[in-house]
Amino acid sequence: MSSVSTQEIKKEFLRSKLGLTGIFILSGLIIVSIITISVIPSSTFQEWNNPEKWISYPKTSVPIWVNFLSSEKIPEHKIIDAEIFQSQENGIFFTSQQFGVVFEYDDFPSDFIFEMKTKYSDSHLIQIKVIRPDGITLELLSTSLPHSNSETIHNQRYFSTDNMMMKNLNLYKDDFQFDFLSDTTEIIFSELNENKIQKGDYIFIIDAYGVKEPLDVIESKMVLGGKAYGLMGTDELRRDLAIGLLWGTPLALFIGISVSIGSVVVGLVYGVYSGYKGKKTDEVMMRFNDVIYALPALPFLIILAVTISNSIFLMIGFLMIFSWVGIAKVSRSMSLQIKTRQYIEAAKIMGQKDSKIIFRHILPQLLPYAFASIAISVPAAITTEAGLSFLGLGDPSFPTWGQILHDANTYGAASQGFWWWIVPPGILIAITGLAFVFIGNALDAIVNPKLKR
Repeated sequence: MSSVSTQEIKKEFLRSKLGLTGIFILSGLIIVSIITISVIPSSTFQEWNNPEKWISYPKTSVPIWVNFLSSEKIPEHKIIDAEIFQSQENGIFFTSQQFGVVFEYDDFPSDFIFEMKTKYSDSHLIQIKVIRPDGITLELLSTSLPHSNSETIHNQRYFSTDNMMMKNLNLYKDDFQFDFLSDTTEIIFSELNENKIQKGDYIFIIDAYGVKEPLDVIESKMVLGGKAYGLMGTDELRRDLAIGLLWGTPLALFIGISVSIGSVVVGLVYGVYSGYKGKKTDEVMMRFNDVIYALPALPFLIILAVTISNSIFLMIGFLMIFSWVGIAKVSRSMSLQIKTRQYIEAAKIMGQKDSKIIFRHILPQLLPYAFASIAISVPAAITTEAGLSFLGLGDPSFPTWGQILHDANTYGAASQGFWWWIVPPGILIAITGLAFVFIGNALDAIVNPKLKR
């Protein structure tokens, strides 16, 4: 072991295609983690389980890139901001919010919602209409905001499923090929006298009329419900899976690296100390090691998660408890060989303390083995956490890949064909594990004399 210097390890590693492949994949995962932490607001991660956060997103929609692979274009879910215009004429204050929609899809949208946050006083009349590509204007709704004697801030939503909106559209049904009142989106987006979709530019307009003062629009958007959204689609709870998958990357690396470093450090020090001291100390320490080694790890982790806590930080601690024993056995056998060498005997004769001999003369020689062990231990930690999360024993407040798979299993994603909810987290777990396996195997082949020969 001592004959393998740092420079030799580096030189041999750079010749290993397997190791370089692992480094390339790991570098990509680290870059994704840094971008995720830097770009995506932490509030999005913290509100992963807040239904109000995702109310404007569609349920179980496919990724938008599916449209590039399909002959029929699936309607995309769109969140459109308003263009606001204000004017005054004959003592009447007029505020208009306009939403431009380019619709070029082969199916009807599922619904639409107007969301407004306004500041006003007194009464204001609201009229909603849509101008179709063929120039026809459809009056959708005429209503008013709640009367207020003082200035107030009001949040309002208008849904396409509103009964009054459907009654107003029923007045136009003679112009369309519908024998009965259909869905509002089907009437709005249909060709005149033809039962097919009309493609083109639509303009949805919300006009507000006031007498004393204009309506002050703080926020305004239109949500056009579709069946495709984002790079990775959405789940049953309307959450953007791309955000969950991206946040899962730094979490997976944090879990895997924390557990592997912690378990390797503990196992290395424990095993080296046991082998160096020998005699009764070695006997007692190894018997304790055997007891921990004999414990069934997964059942104990399940019991601990159920009875104590399913916090992700406690889970990392539990994984460390069951991961160091194998490292301790190997490092003990190495320590038994190293302590017989002359420079160790010379250090003892010079009166150096046991702790100094262990940390200065023995442990540094085991560092190449430690690095290989850290790399090889990471996949086991990641897959164990994913397994516990899949069983419902993970920390639900963190969007780990295992937690995403658990939610997919809970809502029957496999049986309903929601492949985008299942395949990406599984692939990411496999790729991350593969990167560390490649690196670990490359290092092991370098530092292990038997493998070298």
